[in-house]
Amino acid sequence: HVQLVESGGGSVQTGGSLRLSCAASGYAVSNVRMGWFRQAPGKEREGVASISNDGRTTYADSVKGRFTISMDHVKNTLCLQMNSLKPEDTAVYFCAAGGTWSPSLSVGSYHRWGQGTQVTVS
Repeated sequence: HVQLVESGGGSVQTGGSLRLSCAASGYAVSNVRMGWFRQAPGKEREGVASISNDGRTTYADSVKGRFTISMDHVKNTLCLQMNSLKPEDTAVYFCAAGGTWSPSLSVGSYHRWGQGTQVTVS
């Protein structure tokens, strides 16, 4: 049974930090391209960060220098460290898996999605 489960969301003040995790079951995170996306109310889902199966990463301009995507191969978990959070980072954050090629911030590059976790910055 293939499943992605996010955790670590919550409420934080501007300038604070959160660490999101995405536990994968049914396959190894090191074998697929994985990404973090977010969706704010009334807006389209947008790519935040992605990591390919060989460790290359890419970030949205809006989070460069503040967010870091990584994989924990032992725990089979995808992580997103978010620092210097801003109110505009408020959204539901989703992890996704799909493909094995270059990292991608495109929704269409992924076929497996988690249920999302809320991040609120005030």
